[in-house]
Parts: sequence; C-alpha cells; structure tokens
Amino acid sequence: MSASGGNKAIIAAFSANLGIAITKFIAWAFSGSSSMLAEGVHSLADSGNQLLLLLGGRKAKKAADTEHPFGYGRERYVYAFVVSIILFSVGGVFSVYEGIEKLTHPHPLENWWIPILVLVIAIGLESFSLRTAISESNPLRGKQSWVQFVRRAKAPELPVVLLEDVAALTGLVFALVGVGLTVITGDGTWDAIGTLAIGVLLILVAIILGVETKSLLVGEGASDTDQAAIIQAIEAGPEIEKLIHIKTLYLGPDELLVAAKLGFATDRPLGDVAAAIDAIEQRIRAAVPIARAIYLEPDVYRAAKGPRAAAEPLAAAGPRSSEKPLPPKAPLSTEAIVIKGED
Repeated sequence: MSASGGNKAIIAAFSANLGIAITKFIAWAFSGSSSMLAEGVHSLADSGNQLLLLLGGRKAKKAADTEHPFGYGRERYVYAFVVSIILFSVGGVFSVYEGIEKLTHPHPLENWWIPILVLVIAIGLESFSLRTAISESNPLRGKQSWVQFVRRAKAPELPVVLLEDVAALTGLVFALVGVGLTVITGDGTWDAIGTLAIGVLLILVAIILGVETKSLLVGEGASDTDQAAIIQAIEAGPEIEKLIHIKTLYLGPDELLVAAKLGFATDRPLGDVAAAIDAIEQRIRAAVPIARAIYLEPDVYRAAKGPRAAAEPLAAAGPRSSEKPLPPKAPLSTEAIVIKGED
C-alpha cells in the first residue's frame, strides 16, 4: 500500500467521522435517543482510530537504529492493534451498556425528526468514506475477494478503514430502524434494541480486526506468490547445487526479510561463492522489490549419483549427526563459510 493511498482513505474517513460525531451528539441532546448516543460514541471512536493510524504510519518511517536494527515498520501493526482492540471495544461495550440502561428505563423520543435527519445525512457521508476506501483498495486487492483482502493484506490501514466504514454504515441502519420503529410504535424499547445491535456489531468487528492484526504482530511470512517468485529467482541461475531451506518474515508492510541456506559445489572458491550470492540477491530484489533485507548462507554439497535434486548435504563447519563428514582435503575450508547479507 502506498502511503499516499492509505492516508487519503484515512483522512477521508476521519473528516466524515468527526463531522458525523458532532451532529449525532447534537441530535442526542435534543431527542434523547440512546441509539444516537451510541452512534455518536462510535463515530468519535472512529475519529480517534484514524488519528492513531496516521500516527502509526508516521512512527513507522523512523530510521533504523542500534535498538531496532530492522527499523520501525511494525509500528503500523501496533497502532492498528490498538485501534481494533481498545477503541472498538470501548465503543462496543459502552453501546451495550447504554442499550441495557435504555431497556430498563425506556422513555419516548423528543424531536424525533432530528435523529432521523442526522442518520440519513450520516449514511450519505459514510458511503462517501467507504467509496474512497474501496477505490484505494481495489488496485491492491486485484482478483482477491474482499474477505481474502482483509485477511491477507500486510498493510493494516486499508482493511481497518474498510471494516470501520462497513460497521459504521451497518450501525447507522440499525440506529435508523430502531429510531423509526420507536417513532411508529411509541415504544422506546426499539431504540434500546438498536443501541444493543450497534454495540454487538462493534465488538464483533473488534474481534475480527484483533485476530488479523495479532497475526501480523506475531510475524507473517511472504505470500505464496512472493515465496514462489523468490525461490524461482534463487534457482534461476547456475550458481547453486540446491536450495536447502528458506524463511521469510515481514518486518513491516513494505519490507520483507529473506533468509536462505544455499548448497554450493565442494570445489567452488570463496570469491566465486561471494559473486554468486551477489547475483542471486539481485535476482531476488528484481523479482520481489520489497525483499530489502536478504541474508544468504552458503553450505557445501556433494553431488550424488542421479539428478541434481538428489544432492547430499554436507556441513560446512563440521559434520552434523545425520550427515557425512567432509573429506580431509576439502577445497573449501571452514574459514570460507560466510554469511552474505544486504550491502
């Protein structure tokens, strides 16, 4: 996700939610609708969410230092997690509490036309915010479904804004139905039910976002497509006998760590090994540009009889329990084993 694209969606959502929150609180003050109060808290929480997302994006741009040698890219995950758990949950729990309070102490609405007018206007504004988020997400979503996009996106901002806007529109419909039925029947219980529905909705969205952002915080590897592209880039040239193993990790939404152990022929000089690793690094970066931190470890392989894939691994710095030791006069000594990393 480009920073400009994500920020555009966030700013659009913040502007809409802040204006909506103010009008909802005014409507609640004049009408006494608990649904309007719950929706006001919801919009206020959403406005805080967007500010936190912007703050996380800004902090993620800090340069790497000795304490954080891989940079601060995961700050965006931290702030997205705070958004999903704390603010959504606070808004959801408050709405449930307000709904229960209104069920036990129902009262008719005053100036009922005010909350209905505000809800209709809010639906229009939230639709604009959702439309912006969708237009910014579509280039990144590609052929994925929306569920797949939310689950697999490595940049947390757009999925958070998308779910916020969908929850906001759904909550507004709940509030409109609750207020409308209260006006028609004269029974304030419907307004309370609408408030409870908004609270449950917010809590469900908090759980979904919490699960997804937790996975990013714990650490996710490259997608299947990127993993296949990296492996193909490594094996595209004649430099190695075999790719022994590979691991990847997202250091942030726009930076991928690649670590791999490569099997070289036993008679390769150290200079050739270093040049081969440089060539492989260039191919990886060309195939997957976000692979910025690359660490490749050479190992020694003895060609076995049969196809190349059947090569037998040998330890470069001494035998392992399940491997044969190197011959006494192996051309590549233990001093020749280096880890070639990012320039």
